[in-house]
Amino acid sequence: MKVAVVLFNLGGPDSPEAVEPFLRNLFSDKAVIPLPKPLRLPLARWIAKRRAPIAREIYRKIGGRSPILPETEKQARALDAALARRGIEARSFIAMRAWKPFALSAAQEIRGWGADRVVLLPLYPQFSTTTTASSLDNWWEARKRAGLTVPQSRACCYPWEDGFIAALAELIATAMSSRKSGVDYCLLLSAHGLPKRTIAKGDPYQWQVERTAQAVVDRLGIDGLDWSLCYQSRVGPMEWIDPATDDEIRRAGTDGKGVIVAPIAFVSEHSETLVELDIDYRNLAKECGVPDYIRVPAVGTHPLFIEGLANMVQRALDGGGVVTCGPDRICPPQLSHCGFGNIDG
Repeated sequence: MKVAVVLFNLGGPDSPEAVEPFLRNLFSDKAVIPLPKPLRLPLARWIAKRRAPIAREIYRKIGGRSPILPETEKQARALDAALARRGIEARSFIAMRAWKPFALSAAQEIRGWGADRVVLLPLYPQFSTTTTASSLDNWWEARKRAGLTVPQSRACCYPWEDGFIAALAELIATAMSSRKSGVDYCLLLSAHGLPKRTIAKGDPYQWQVERTAQAVVDRLGIDGLDWSLCYQSRVGPMEWIDPATDDEIRRAGTDGKGVIVAPIAFVSEHSETLVELDIDYRNLAKECGVPDYIRVPAVGTHPLFIEGLANMVQRALDGGGVVTCGPDRICPPQLSHCGFGNIDG
């Protein structure tokens, strides 16, 4: 049986010229700007044009383009190899939401390859309407346009999947080994933020991120560990979930503590890790008198994480339908936008 694994991610511009159309695609998404299309699309064009110079400067700092596609390609090849070791003939296809390769391209390639089964696998460990749900909506349309009719199943989310958590904990432990003598540290587990209004509508993202953070701390097993879950990448005047990562860095400076920052919602390096964490927050830490700043890498192709992804694919193949890192739906009932059972094409 030939298994096609569809890896969902946001994508990023592959050149300075791609920055504005990338932003236009991003803000045209109804999950990002929940307005009717006649209002949303002109607004998306206006925002993209206004933000493009700022974004181009951000990408200039990392070579003029996002590294997320080559990073995702490495993950795809590593996952294919992990599945092959399990006797599964699989090939991973990449479906980005806001820049190439798009979902339609992936669906057409899968049909041409002659897959017998499709497994949808988001590279967003924690489910959100703004990420996984948006990618799924995009996929159903692309699948229909490509005439792809083979059976499919999907992984909804995996906020405390064992391989994912083990990889995070191992990377954090490695980073901790480089701490300076005589400096007390706080561990900041940083995730991408969301507007509070999105969470108030029943989006499970914050709840799932909190479970990821607690699972990492439990796996580290360090008595008296000073740690905090915080959120980065706030944009615009809306109220965002908190505490903010930059505020936690300022607090560490006030307390005279070093900082170890670990991304727990991003699984590959891109502008929000390479610029925001590595440059902007490092500079902020220096300004605030933080005695040492250590950044933990994203899980990337860490073998434990890749095995975790392979576990999710295996579960999807064995169980069909929708799977998570739990035996069933993992979100509490009040999180009405849980993606376990109410998003199907």
